[in-house]
Amino acid sequence: MNALHQGDRIVIRGRTVDSADRHGQIVEVKGANGEPPYLVRFDDGHESVVFPGGDFSVEKGPAA
Repeated sequence: MNALHQGDRIVIRGRTVDSADRHGQIVEVKGANGEPPYLVRFDDGHESVVFPGGDFSVEKGPAA
């Protein structure tokens, strides 16, 4: 996985048919060199520290 940055958007895929995908923006990279964990603000306003697994994808934000 490439290093992630503040402003990148992530999508965490729902694990079951009834689970919706969760979309959010990285507001803080807490690990060294762009590594997890990430503080993510999800589109519903909820913030959470995330250690993404294989069920996520990234949309790169504007270059810093």
